[in-house]
Amino acid sequence: MTASAWNEFEQRLACEDSWHADSQALAWPLPEGLAQRLAERNAAALASVAALEERRAETPDDDSPVMQELSRLDAKLNALIDMINRVATPADALPPRQALRFNAIGAVLPAALVPAGEGLMLRLRFDACPGMPLELPAYVERRFDDGSAFVAFHTLGDGVAASLERFVFRHHRRKVAGARQAGI
Repeated sequence: MTASAWNEFEQRLACEDSWHADSQALAWPLPEGLAQRLAERNAAALASVAALEERRAETPDDDSPVMQELSRLDAKLNALIDMINRVATPADALPPRQALRFNAIGAVLPAALVPAGEGLMLRLRFDACPGMPLELPAYVERRFDDGSAFVAFHTLGDGVAASLERFVFRHHRRKVAGARQAGI
């Protein structure tokens, strides 16, 4: 990323919320083999989160017996997935929630997540699938007076970047819909 990563980050839609997140210092530059493995795992994690969130958002309007049965099966599958998530990653094993803002370009991290060095691995865990964290290699591009910092993600690859942008858009759309419903 260039010095314009901050400008590009500021011009794009970003998620701003409280997420289970942690980070660790990372030697820089990132070895290419590690970058490739991370891109593959991140693509799988984002695909899983998208599939789980999409299924939970659907509400069938059809009252036919087949649709009712599919709804019951879907509810059972959702319950099973929730149970597996709780067993695989118990709530007390998750890192604490941190308020941060991110998109496919980078993230603004609170001081607690900013290591002393320039490189770091940011791990984000989503409620839909906490056992499959996104592991985003990044480097500190800008430090702020309050100790927070803007980190630019290492090249994510087109597939992961596009999936992350779709996640950000879906998150934003849900927040807008929630705000509209609360205003009704």
